[in-house]
Amino acid sequence: MAQEYDLVVLGGGTGGYVAAIRASKLGLKVAMVEKRELGGTCLHRGCIPSKALLRSAEVFRQTKEADQYGITTDQPSLNFTKVQERKQSIVDTLHKGVQGLMKKGKIDVYEGFGRILGPSIFSPTAGTISVEMNSGEENEMLIPKNVLIATGSSPKSLPGLEVDGNYVMTSDEALQMEKLPKSIIIVGGGVIGIEWASMLADFGVEVTVLEYLPNILPTEDHEVSKEMQKQMKKKGVNIITSAKVMAESLNKNEGVSIQAEVDGETVTYEAEKMLVSVGRSANVTNIGLENTDIVVENGVIETNKFYQTKESHIYAIGDVIGGMQLAHVASHEGIIAVEHMANQNPHPMNPEQVPTCIYSNPEVASVGLTEEQAKEKGYKIKVGKFPFQAIGKALVIGETDGFVKIIADKDSEDLLGVHMVGPHVTDMISEAGLAKVLDATPWEIAESIHPHPTLAEAIGEAAMAVDGNQIHG
Repeated sequence: MAQEYDLVVLGGGTGGYVAAIRASKLGLKVAMVEKRELGGTCLHRGCIPSKALLRSAEVFRQTKEADQYGITTDQPSLNFTKVQERKQSIVDTLHKGVQGLMKKGKIDVYEGFGRILGPSIFSPTAGTISVEMNSGEENEMLIPKNVLIATGSSPKSLPGLEVDGNYVMTSDEALQMEKLPKSIIIVGGGVIGIEWASMLADFGVEVTVLEYLPNILPTEDHEVSKEMQKQMKKKGVNIITSAKVMAESLNKNEGVSIQAEVDGETVTYEAEKMLVSVGRSANVTNIGLENTDIVVENGVIETNKFYQTKESHIYAIGDVIGGMQLAHVASHEGIIAVEHMANQNPHPMNPEQVPTCIYSNPEVASVGLTEEQAKEKGYKIKVGKFPFQAIGKALVIGETDGFVKIIADKDSEDLLGVHMVGPHVTDMISEAGLAKVLDATPWEIAESIHPHPTLAEAIGEAAMAVDGNQIHG
């Protein structure tokens, strides 16, 4: 027997479950279809487990450096089994929390694979969802007034570098490693690649990063990218940029070896394992899009600014529509989509107001335009930059590398972008995000009194530095 709903959400990841909760609070009758675990990639194979491992790596590194704080310890050792157990415990706790939120919101969860059907006996328009149940029971038919596609993405691989889960891995397989390799080659120096490089180096693994472009973290401000490359090399990470990996040269025999063209020469790199980190692909296949008028362009679903597809009652959010593939972006898109279908007149999201974070050591966080982007858009800019080495709290915690950089429009004084690399900057970026939402100027940021001693003083000093008025630099 078919079940009727105001909204059926395909995908129970961060974007999907947040949207479902918001819809429930707006009084909609909601169902969610998820083939795996509620919480999706972010909770089970991405944000949370990787950050749990990064935290263990940070503690291990700090313990090895304890002597500089006047604390003498025996040579610390790493129990990677316990590291993985701690990671899984955190994931399990949060998973139970999401399950509880579904019950609290009276959201019906169907455990299975959902596909969109075309017009049928159930509905004159496309959108009925056929759920192939994990239990093996007969397919459930869900008839919604609205559909929200939140099917997420999967790690990309490169032709010739097929994943085997042993020698060649994506982040999915790497998160399940039972023991650490002595050495690893990471193909790709983007966000995921650099987080893994930082983590594994702190764990004591010999790391080589092969990046095709001239810089690691190519989407970040150039000065941030340059600083991160410097800090990774200080950790002992071997970073090779402008490296054209020759996939056909891959050899797997008690380890991996591969060749790359670097500066016109062919160089061979060897390690125990390889991690392929070259981005993610939207999960758009086999979900019934061919039964609709929905447009897929360059591998992602096309939507308008309220996340409606060409089928006005079917919306799509998150990685499946491309753009900024971030959990908090998917969540915000989900809220906008649900509010739009409920006639709440939401404001469209402005990408220049979205903070981005990289949880390596040191951390990176940014919001708004990079210096390069601001110049390309024709702005006359002025820049304030302030180093953490001049901040008392940074000296106290023993992490003085990095800086805060603020970019402003010389004509209007408007804040254009804020970029940080250094200790705990992912916890500090929200101040800059709020400043962007409020269309603040650097002067207004500087007028906000930053308590002493805190790392956030670097934001105030950088804001003053835009006009050369910094105090401690």
